[in-house]
Amino acid sequence: MIKRDIVTDSTGSVERMRPSLSRGIYLITPEEWPFASLRALLAELLPLGPALLQYRDKRSPAAERRRRAALLSELCRAHRVPLIINDDPELALAVGAAGAHLGRDDGSLAEARKRLGPDAILGWSCYADLERARRGAREGASYLAFGSVFPSPTKPEATRAPLGLLAQAKHEFALPICAIGGIGLAEARTLAAIGVELVAVISAVFSAQDPIAAFLALKRAFAEAAKE
Repeated sequence: MIKRDIVTDSTGSVERMRPSLSRGIYLITPEEWPFASLRALLAELLPLGPALLQYRDKRSPAAERRRRAALLSELCRAHRVPLIINDDPELALAVGAAGAHLGRDDGSLAEARKRLGPDAILGWSCYADLERARRGAREGASYLAFGSVFPSPTKPEATRAPLGLLAQAKHEFALPICAIGGIGLAEARTLAAIGVELVAVISAVFSAQDPIAAFLALKRAFAEAAKE
């Protein structure tokens, strides 16, 4: 969900939608896709209502990352889906994205909050670490991400965050909880049933034979389990 008012950066030159978080499927872009193909697919996926889209690109040169992020920002704005930039608050600011997602090596969350302002969506990777989650909550995170919750083909070496940890996080924090890692239909249902607000996926959609059908099935499974 995106509120209809517009905010600008400190120079007044970049429009940025003021976002609010909705429950649902959080799409993260795969790095191995050709960008033109990815953009074309996202033009079909975004009207279907993902909660968020994260642009994740650790391979491209800085100028190319900025070009791609700007194109995705325009596409997301057209479909009123918040765009989150992985690792890079300055790039998020430059292209008018809704916010950024920070991991262990991505700098200060408090500084990112100051830079992007009170209305930006700032995600914080907590891995399986509740103390890190507490720090994120203190420093201005918009949501707390835990994982890998299940074995992940994208990051097979990732630290595992068991379901009990997510349940504890739900009990302790008022912030939305995001689960990532190895999530398919059954896992999305399980996570929705314990109250997780966001399920982040890459392979479940972008490695599927039919990404559109895969996304719709995930969205339906999550929504149905959340109602039970």
